[in-house]
Amino acid sequence: MSVTDTNFRIDVPATVLARAQRGEMSALEALYRLFERPAYTLALRLLGQPEAAREVMHDAMLRMLERIGQFRSDAPFWSWLRRILVNEALMKLRRERGLTCEPLPEADDTPGSAPAPWLLADTQALEAALARLPALTRSVLWLYHVEQYTHAEIAELTGKSASFSKSQVARGTQRLREWLTAPATAHARTTTEVTPCLSATH
Repeated sequence: MSVTDTNFRIDVPATVLARAQRGEMSALEALYRLFERPAYTLALRLLGQPEAAREVMHDAMLRMLERIGQFRSDAPFWSWLRRILVNEALMKLRRERGLTCEPLPEADDTPGSAPAPWLLADTQALEAALARLPALTRSVLWLYHVEQYTHAEIAELTGKSASFSKSQVARGTQRLREWLTAPATAHARTTTEVTPCLSATH
């Protein structure tokens, strides 16, 4: 997408992780500083509200400090922490908004050959269009396209089915495409109607 990426994929030196797992405060503070901004950015993408995003970011970072002894190096540290953050954000959506979404068909009916909608708009227009999506649809769309979670992983995180995740991505993508191309269509129609009048004055 042309919106700002969350930049969560930060490689952490093994020595820093080892020190953090021993409880060294300087190493824990270093991890917090490294991931504070991307954690907030991702929370904001999923929740759409700055205050809620800050709350989730702080909760996720607290969970990280509490659970870092459980981290195993079979996966990147950023992936482990990102999952904690996503879980915290989705739990907040469940508590406060019930994970509301549009009723969607189980089938993915969006044409696969159509260009991605974020290739058709500038950052400001895309930001506005994303904000119009239902919270769960926006979250699934972001996790799939930007954070590159699989449909199976999203299904596990949301407690829904993989086909549900696919349909959310399909319909969310279609909605973005409609909203992002509507101004261009309106502009083209206005130009067609006005140009003859301008020509007639000369």
